[in-house]
Amino acid sequence: MSVCAVVVTYNRRELLEECLAALAAQTRPPDQILVVDNASTDGTPDLIRERYAEQVELVALGVNGGGAGGFHEGLRLAHEAGHEWIWLMDDDTIPTPTALEKLLEAPARTGLSHPPALLSSRVVWTDGAMHPMNNPGFERESVPDVVAGAEQRLMPLRTATFVSLLLHRGAVNRHGLPLKRYFLWSDDIEYTARILGREPGYLVPASVTVHKTKQSYTAITCSGDRFYFHVRNTIYMLRGTAWRPREKPGLLFGYVMSVVAYLQFSRFSRASLALVARGVRDGLKPGAPVPARP
Repeated sequence: MSVCAVVVTYNRRELLEECLAALAAQTRPPDQILVVDNASTDGTPDLIRERYAEQVELVALGVNGGGAGGFHEGLRLAHEAGHEWIWLMDDDTIPTPTALEKLLEAPARTGLSHPPALLSSRVVWTDGAMHPMNNPGFERESVPDVVAGAEQRLMPLRTATFVSLLLHRGAVNRHGLPLKRYFLWSDDIEYTARILGREPGYLVPASVTVHKTKQSYTAITCSGDRFYFHVRNTIYMLRGTAWRPREKPGLLFGYVMSVVAYLQFSRFSRASLALVARGVRDGLKPGAPVPARP
């Protein structure tokens, strides 16, 4: 089986080099590495061309399409290249040496007659604790599936993030690509919810990856103006089809609570109120926020 690692980067040369070193140190290295550069201005494309030309294929985008645009393009190219598995990550993702090996061992334990749609690593921060931005959403509707998965050291998922996510090409065939219009945040939640609402995927706790952010943050505490994308994109998801109708009240409740918490954290400043209002306005604009049929 062939594996293509897709790394999306923007203006973080040092972290990208650390990520690439971690990929090279894998006990089961990927067969190809695509670095999708989101129009960096810090010399990242030159770095790849001069230092990593033999190990890495550079995809230099003309404009910054955000994480969503970068993953859309990288996944499309890896799929077109014919790889069976596509390993998605940001440039601040530092997989431990056995991360890919442990992911690839997992399908044999699922009891399925076909590969699962996706597999996710356990994502930790630099202190070894689970990173709050990458807490997986577990499948809760089928207790027998949860018990069966736990017996095989796997946990059935409902959502996951693009920080060390191993995606089978069949899932792309059936569900298409991430949505570019999300730009930043929730594109991975929408995409994995779209897939996992119809077929199985698993968290593989033995596969460990470090998400090397500056802080162990959440969208509420350290997002600043980027919280706009949480506001807008969650409305996109509420309007879309990735979530089952019976799940949307819970999604809405969590959304409202997160907005209230953000406003409280920001002390209901005029700027934070304006940001939330703008996100709600843009999320409700006409236009179906759903994927085209693959």
